[in-house]
Amino acid sequence: MAEQSEHDSLPSPPPLPARLADPVPTILGGTAVWALAFLYFLVFDVDNTLWLWCCFTGMVLGILGYGLFAWQRRAARRGSRGAQTGF
Repeated sequence: MAEQSEHDSLPSPPPLPARLADPVPTILGGTAVWALAFLYFLVFDVDNTLWLWCCFTGMVLGILGYGLFAWQRRAARRGSRGAQTGF
């Protein structure tokens, strides 16, 4: 007979509300901040090329990251075997 652990009797926490569990606003918001910073350095501070390319890279990685996230979410919703679940 398996011993019952102290953690088994504790209630599990309630799930997060849907608006807090959805990562889309955070991903799009972060990407938008990088895009705005890129535009700022492109227009007002052209001499600062290090920050210009840093902001460009952040914006591109945000776009690629959102594409990967959306691809995984679609695969999970259609029931693909290799898709990550948990949404």
